[in-house]
Amino acid sequence: MLFLILFHRKGEHMETRIAVLGIIVEDMAQVEKLNGLLHECGSYIIGRMGIPYREKGVSIISVVLDAPNDVISTLSGKVGMLPGVSAKTLYSKK
Repeated sequence: MLFLILFHRKGEHMETRIAVLGIIVEDMAQVEKLNGLLHECGSYIIGRMGIPYREKGVSIISVVLDAPNDVISTLSGKVGMLPGVSAKTLYSKK
């Protein structure tokens, strides 16, 4: 949560980027931790779509963010470090 505090200072303009964070959850025991991380970045999330793929026993989640680069990369890294969870980020060119 510390990384969010750094970017919430009033009156300070931070350059943001649009990104899509693609997440595949293979270990459903990690969902609560994952949701906690996403909740911490809730003010940056534009939209989120989750698809349970029951036949394969995984969930696929897309999260669209408009956030400072550091926030996006920190979130992606933390999500990707969860056991049984994979994450990749695609950034807009603008």
